[in-house]
Amino acid sequence: MVEAVEKGLKKIGVTVSKPVLAIICIIFGLIVIVFPDLIAWIIGLFLIIQGILTLTDYLELRKTPKSKS
Repeated sequence: MVEAVEKGLKKIGVTVSKPVLAIICIIFGLIVIVFPDLIAWIIGLFLIIQGILTLTDYLELRKTPKSKS
């Protein structure tokens, strides 16, 4: 799972060390336990951000000219 998060962050130009990523995950885990209603918001935001990143990546690939061999 850490590799997937790191790959997603590198796509948008953000690099995070593993200890920092672990601390962020722990903090978010505690927030979800303390405020269970927030999980819907967190997942919703994640899906929106992931969708935007995927769509922009797709559109960028379509813009690049294909070389003819």
